[in-house]
Amino acid sequence: MRVDRWGGQTWWIVGSCPKHMTHGPCGGVQDDGSCEAGGPCAFVEPAAAPHVGTLVATETARASWEHGRVSTPPERELGETAAALHAQLELDAVLNAKLGPDSARPYVVADLPSAGVGGGVSGAAAADAERRLAAGIAGSVDAVLLGDAPWARVQLPPAVRGANVAGEGVVPWCGLNARDRNRAALESELAALDASGIPAVHCVTGDHPSLGNRPDVRPVFDLDSTGIVRLAARTTPLLISAAEAPAAVPQSDRPARAAAKIAAGAQVLFINHCSPEECAAFVAALSVIAPHPTVPGYPAVPLIACVPLVISHGAADRIAKYLGHAPSPDLLAALDAPDPRIAAVDLAVAHARRLLEIPGIAGIDLSAPAGPGEAEMVVASLALAGRELAPE
Repeated sequence: MRVDRWGGQTWWIVGSCPKHMTHGPCGGVQDDGSCEAGGPCAFVEPAAAPHVGTLVATETARASWEHGRVSTPPERELGETAAALHAQLELDAVLNAKLGPDSARPYVVADLPSAGVGGGVSGAAAADAERRLAAGIAGSVDAVLLGDAPWARVQLPPAVRGANVAGEGVVPWCGLNARDRNRAALESELAALDASGIPAVHCVTGDHPSLGNRPDVRPVFDLDSTGIVRLAARTTPLLISAAEAPAAVPQSDRPARAAAKIAAGAQVLFINHCSPEECAAFVAALSVIAPHPTVPGYPAVPLIACVPLVISHGAADRIAKYLGHAPSPDLLAALDAPDPRIAAVDLAVAHARRLLEIPGIAGIDLSAPAGPGEAEMVVASLALAGRELAPE
């Protein structure tokens, strides 16, 4: 047991964090080193007093990463569609590294707005909504990421969502989180993705239920994201991705944590929202810890950089309410433009192009939270940005 004084309160940390993570800290660490669920992060301690000085990872965190410092992910045999997707991402990343973003077409992913279940919305209605949204973006992006959303915790299972999207001619990249599932349930979900012909799975720990619209739900967190990656690598032929948050403290340890995910079997890494400068520093460090075997200065796996696209004050309010921080000033300024949606798209495309100048960035993930009743407008904006980034 560790006893800490934090913000005038006493906290007892018994063995693990509220999310039971083994490979922490997660991306939910706040700037002052506090946990997204309250209190201090169990993996991070202040160098001096709370709220003062540089935040550093604890020895427990460092020890959990040491086994993950490798140059290449484990060899695995992928399914046909997964192998084709992986080959395209590797090609895009190498072309960007060798030729520059002006000479290479990036791979473009978009976060499809979540069609939640409940509150009068049936499973059948959610499926219809998801198919309609997928049809609206078909042909404008290379794939859609079917992820979690704090404002829509109850969703259809990943394999069902993936099948809905695939039926509209869109490549599904299905998210799988550990918040709501023990390891047996996770293994079942992975098997369902494989059986449904889904090419790719995105493995995340998931944020704490206290941050979403179902704080009454008991968290599971039997595994963390690295554990899900390892499980997926052992049991499926899917293309496996994970995420890292270069802007979350302690920033200096984020590359090593990413390397641990690569060691576990992640073949693609999504880089959570950050500035181009933060992204470049992260990629440079990762390229040293986990270098590509043939392309100098390039990391072992392709990287997809996440780019925010905020088209309304309703979406900005959701970010502030559920994610604990306001959108950046430039995103808010775009909302006051004569045509906020076009201004937001232009801003996202410009940000994406700056990120694509970084060697190793294979593509962009357009992330656009939808305010209430805005899903169709968000999809239209994602489609517009996708076509600008990767025109046919």
